[in-house]
Amino acid sequence: MPLTTFLFDLDGTLIDSIDLILRSYRHTMQLHRANQPLPSDDLWLKGLGTPLSVQFRHVTEDEAEIDAMVATYRAYNLTHHDTLAKPYEGIAAEVLKLKARGKRLGLVTSKLKDGALRGIKVCGLDQAFDVVLGCDNVTNPKPHPEPVLKAIELLGVPAADTVFVGDSRHDMECGRAAGVKTAAVLWGPFDRAHLADLNPDYWLERPADISLLIADG
Repeated sequence: MPLTTFLFDLDGTLIDSIDLILRSYRHTMQLHRANQPLPSDDLWLKGLGTPLSVQFRHVTEDEAEIDAMVATYRAYNLTHHDTLAKPYEGIAAEVLKLKARGKRLGLVTSKLKDGALRGIKVCGLDQAFDVVLGCDNVTNPKPHPEPVLKAIELLGVPAADTVFVGDSRHDMECGRAAGVKTAAVLWGPFDRAHLADLNPDYWLERPADISLLIADG
């Protein structure tokens, strides 16, 4: 059955923002936990694709402190976003090819929607997506299936015709639970070994491989 709908994650899939993300976490910890050792980058990478409130719950259960950490993170991240976040080479052209072929396109991210819109603008893709969903548009973020289920509902498309393209375990788990096909990208921070046990339907070694999904679908 041909794939008619392509849902994309943002960070680690469309934009290379990993350095920005890690800098934002380090800055936040240095400000809020100045006299304590910094958590390792691996802690943040493990939760990549989940909301900030979930991430900071690894270091505190105090809701007021979590809110303060989220505010610090976002302020730093937005200040440095346009300097440090860059589209992966070739990704914008591949997304625009899908658009030209009449495919329905959605963005499903654990960022706030406003931040997501800023991210796709950096890529030159601010007019490409039919639906953009941030963590503030759902009750249950990834890896829960709600974000993908809501995207296909808004697009009015069946799950069987849809693929979710992402870089993290949370993306693969979300897509699989929602009943869509999953495509794991390997140009982000995670390698094949990190994702292999989740058995994605497609492996994408480079952005140009997205075109193969049209042929395979």
